[in-house]
This record gives sequence, structure tokens and C-alpha cells, in this order.
Amino acid sequence: MRDAQRFRDLYQECQPRVLAYAASLVGRQVGEDITSETFTVAWRRLRDIPTPPLPWLLGVARNLVRELRRSDGRQYALAAEEAQRVITSGAQVQDVAADVTERAVALQALTRLSAADRELLTLVAWHGLAPRQAARVLGCSTATFSVRLHRARRRLERAMDAVELSQDLRPKVTVKEH
Repeated sequence: MRDAQRFRDLYQECQPRVLAYAASLVGRQVGEDITSETFTVAWRRLRDIPTPPLPWLLGVARNLVRELRRSDGRQYALAAEEAQRVITSGAQVQDVAADVTERAVALQALTRLSAADRELLTLVAWHGLAPRQAARVLGCSTATFSVRLHRARRRLERAMDAVELSQDLRPKVTVKEH
């Protein structure tokens, strides 16, 4: 009975964040399947799960997504939007128009980055992991993760600038009267 209670507590604490992470990589529907498989692995390896459990669970989910991607690619922008919706559901929005515009620029900029850069950024920004925890998910040292994150942030800034610039340079349509 002790293992069953530990698993229930683990599931209740971590399932929403594992789902958000998986959904950010592959969309909500497939993310739910990945989350289920992640907790199936967790049940089988319950005694091997370290403290804190979230980085380990996200690592399992990441590996399951990698296996899935070998045979079936997914469109990231849609998954990122869905993950953001899952994470922020219930949150109150101050200025809807500004948030929508900013979010659209960020999502468009994210689509211009590599999958590796997107994953680094979302582990910290959307999933709230500390660098040490995110490094564990990715299977690298904290120092390596920090360097990669710094570079990914710089590339994201440049991509956001490019998106904003491209939106500002759109030709304005004017109607001439004769």
C-alpha cells in the first residue's frame, strides 16, 4: 500500500507539469499519451525515482517523445501554443491585445529556432525548471546547460527582433481617389 500512495502523490504533484511539457513538444493529444506512458514507466521504476522527481519524469517524457519523433514529426508552433494554454489556463490576463501580440511574436520567433533551442527555453520559461533540473532532463551538466540556454536566449532575441521588423515593414495599403 505504501508504493501505491507514493505513486498517487507523485502523480498528483507532477502530472500537470509533465503533461504541459509533453504537450509543448508534441501537442495536447499525443502529449496525453506520452504523459500516460511516462507514469507507466514511473510505476515500474518507482523505487528508482530521485528527489525531486520532476526532472526525472520530464527526462522520461523527453525520451518517449524522441522515440515517437523517429517515426512521426510534429509541427512545433501548434504544440507550443497548446502548451502555453495548458500552463496559463485559469490565469487572469491584464491586457489581452498586448498579450496576444507579444505571444504571437514569441511563438513565431520560436518557430525560427532549432528544436534544441526551443526545448532549452521552454524547460525554463514554461515548465519552471531550475537550470540544474533542466540539465538533468537533457542529460548534460548544469554548466553546459547554462551556456546553451544563454546562446538560445540570444538567438530568440534576434528572432523576435526579426519577426517584429518583418511585421513593421509590411506594405501599407492606401486607397487613392481619382
